[in-house]
Amino acid sequence: MAARRADVLSDNRLAVADEALLAEHYAADMDVIIQVTWVYEHAVDFDALRRFHYHLGQGLLGRRIERPALPIARHRWVVDRGPVDFEVAETARPRTELSDWVDERSQLPIDPEEGPGWHLGVLPMTDGSTGISLVLSHNLIDGLGLALVIIEAALGKTRDLGYPLPQSRTRVRAIVEDARQTARDIPQVAKALTTAARLARKQARTQPRKSRPQRSKPAVVRGGDDDVVVVPALTIYIDLDQWDARAAAIGGASHTMAAAFAAKFGERIGRRRADDGAVTLQIPISDRTEDDTRAMALSYARVSVDPTPLTSDLSEIRAAIKQTLRDLKETADESKQLLWLPSFTPKRVLKQMVARMPADPDQPVFCSYLGDLHSVIGCPAGTIAEYENARGTGQRESRRFLEQIGGRMIVLSGRINGQIFISVGAYQPGADNTKPALRELAKRTMADFDLTGHIH
Repeated sequence: MAARRADVLSDNRLAVADEALLAEHYAADMDVIIQVTWVYEHAVDFDALRRFHYHLGQGLLGRRIERPALPIARHRWVVDRGPVDFEVAETARPRTELSDWVDERSQLPIDPEEGPGWHLGVLPMTDGSTGISLVLSHNLIDGLGLALVIIEAALGKTRDLGYPLPQSRTRVRAIVEDARQTARDIPQVAKALTTAARLARKQARTQPRKSRPQRSKPAVVRGGDDDVVVVPALTIYIDLDQWDARAAAIGGASHTMAAAFAAKFGERIGRRRADDGAVTLQIPISDRTEDDTRAMALSYARVSVDPTPLTSDLSEIRAAIKQTLRDLKETADESKQLLWLPSFTPKRVLKQMVARMPADPDQPVFCSYLGDLHSVIGCPAGTIAEYENARGTGQRESRRFLEQIGGRMIVLSGRINGQIFISVGAYQPGADNTKPALRELAKRTMADFDLTGHIH
C-alpha cells in the first residue's frame, strides 16, 4: 500500500483536461495565451518589479510541459523557473503606441513545452508613464489561476510543487512508467469511446435532418488566407459606481451586466444566430480549489439570449444564466468523458479533424467575468497601477483558420481598484477587422447602456 501511495504522489502527469487542451493547440498549430497589462502614470520601481518577476517563477508558472516517452501517454509537468529577467524596451515610445506594443508582446514566442512558457516586458513611454506586459501560455494556467499566481508573486509567496527537473527520468524508466500509468487509463478511454458513440447516436436522433451541419470541405487557400492575424483588441475602463448604478437600474448585478454587455457587443459585431437572432454566450465556470495545480480548472456553460431588451431589462438574461448554471450543477456532463480521447488519437488524425472543423452555428461569444479581484493584483512594481487588464488571444493564427471557424470573440472582465475593465478581442468574417472599427463598436455598446468610460 505504501509503494502504491508513493507512486500516486509522484504522478506529475497533466490532468486529462489539460492534456486535451494541449493536443487541441498542437493540432491547430497555434498557442493560446493570456496577457496581463499594467499601466503606471509614472516611472516604476525596477527592484520591486524584479522581485515580482522572480516570484512568478516560484509558483504555478514555475513549470513547463515535458513530452512522454510513449506517444499515447500523457505529458508531464517539470520544473522551469522561466526567463532570468524581464525585458525593457530600448527606446521610449509615445503613449499612443502602447496598444501596438502590447500586441507586439503578445506575439513574442511562447512555448509551454520548449520554453519560455511566459515572459514579462516593460515599456517606458515619452510622457513619463510605464507599461508592463505579462504574457503566458494558457496551457500553464487559466484566468482565475493566474489571478492567484499574481497575488502570490506580489506578496512574495512561493510554492514547492514537487515537480522533477527536465529529463530527470532515464529512457527505460520513462517507458516503464508511461506504459504502466497509461495502462491504468485504458478503462476510462474505453468508457470515452462508448460515450462518444452514444452522444453521436443521440445527436443523430434529436437533430432534424434538414438542420444537420453539412460535412465541411477543406478550406481553399486564396491570396492572403495564410497570413498570420493578430485579432483586434481593446480594453474599456468604467468606474464601478457608474457600472453598479446602471446594473441596478435595469434589474441586475455586476455579473449579469457583464454578460449583457458581452451579448450586446456580440450583436453589434454580427454574432447572432441565423435561425432565431439570439446571441450565445459561452461562460467558463471555475472549480479551482486552494491547492489546485491543474492548468484548466473549468467547465463551460452556454446561454442563449435575445439581445434586444438587454439595455433596459436584465431579468431575462439573469434568469437564463441562473437556470443554465442550475442545470449544469444537476446534470452530469457526459462530454467531459471525451477528454480522455485526444492523447490516444494519432496526431495526424487530430490535425485532419482541426483542418475540417466547421464553423459553430451558434457563433458563441466567450464571456469570462472574473468578479472582484484583489487589489494586490494591480501591484507588480510595489504600488498600485493606474490601469490593469487581462485578455486572451492567440499566436500564429492564420486568417484562413479564423474564417473557417466563423471567427471568434473573447470578452474578459474584472473589477479592481475602483474600475471594471472589459477586454474585447474579435474577428468576424466579412467585417472590418481593425482596431478603429472595434473602438467604434465599443463606443456604441457603451452608449446602448448609457455608460461612459475610457477605451485603451
